[in-house]
Amino acid sequence: MVYINRIEHFNAAHRLYNPAWSDEKNKEVFGPCANHNWHGHNFELIVTVKGEPDPDTGFVIDLKLLGDIIRREVIEKVDHKNLNLDVDFMQGKMASCEIFIMEIWKILERALAPVTEAHLHQIRLYETPKNFVDYFGE
Repeated sequence: MVYINRIEHFNAAHRLYNPAWSDEKNKEVFGPCANHNWHGHNFELIVTVKGEPDPDTGFVIDLKLLGDIIRREVIEKVDHKNLNLDVDFMQGKMASCEIFIMEIWKILERALAPVTEAHLHQIRLYETPKNFVDYFGE
């Protein structure tokens, strides 16, 4: 099994808050991330795909194809956007990195299935240089 990685970068804003809670409770739980006027991050998304190299090309997946899919299906929808307000697949969901990465997985899994034998293995999302989440699917 060979693991292929693709890194993409995007900028986005979000606000962590639970609408069922008071402003005080949101501030207590989420701190400055509950700011009414949002806050932003320079995100790094690392997508890992696994599979056996094709005997004719030597590729698990063509990295240009993988990059095109990630950009079309995810980056173009989230770059310079507000995750809470502008991103259709995040509507009605908590805009935490944990929920966000799970939604990205669903999108990429559907997009890759018809074009490759390779499978998603892992997605890593850096919110800051010190904070990141990994997801391996269900």
